[in-house]
Amino acid sequence: MPTVAEIQKEFGYRSPATVTTLFDGLFKKRVIERQPGKHRNLKFTPSWQPRETVDIAFLGSIPAGYPEDTEFQTDESVAIDVEMLGISPDANLFALKVSGDSMTGAGILDGDTVILEQIDEPKNGEIVAALIDGRTTLKRFLVKGRSVFLRAENPKYPDLIPARELLIQGVMRVLVSTSKR
Repeated sequence: MPTVAEIQKEFGYRSPATVTTLFDGLFKKRVIERQPGKHRNLKFTPSWQPRETVDIAFLGSIPAGYPEDTEFQTDESVAIDVEMLGISPDANLFALKVSGDSMTGAGILDGDTVILEQIDEPKNGEIVAALIDGRTTLKRFLVKGRSVFLRAENPKYPDLIPARELLIQGVMRVLVSTSKR
């Protein structure tokens, strides 16, 4: 088992407290335990078993900025433990790499990956991959009265109001941070 310092360095965390917080969660879930009297004293619990993963199609990238023409591709996949994340294994999921800075206020940074569920009708306030007037973007879906629009989580970007059409391609279920924070 690697040390706190090794994990901190490998993942680029600024503080060892971040790693300790992650360990605390693993202790509570009984995934790891301490071995008394040993220098590297963490080990997986005997009862813990890795869960099955589901391969999710990695379709390319999505702009988190101004909407762009985007062509999705299905040549790669990413394995995710959907049970641990509280997502049904039967959900129609796909993954996209985020490019841009319009969603930084929601903690979504350039280079992160979002896992989305293909749903036609999102709830007010959910983050969505949307096709707005023929161009794709990642934004927050909002409804006010009879108005439907998309909002960035960065004040330098305006709200997007569809002129002709707004098609929801998916609702964000999981953020996989790959950026150094």
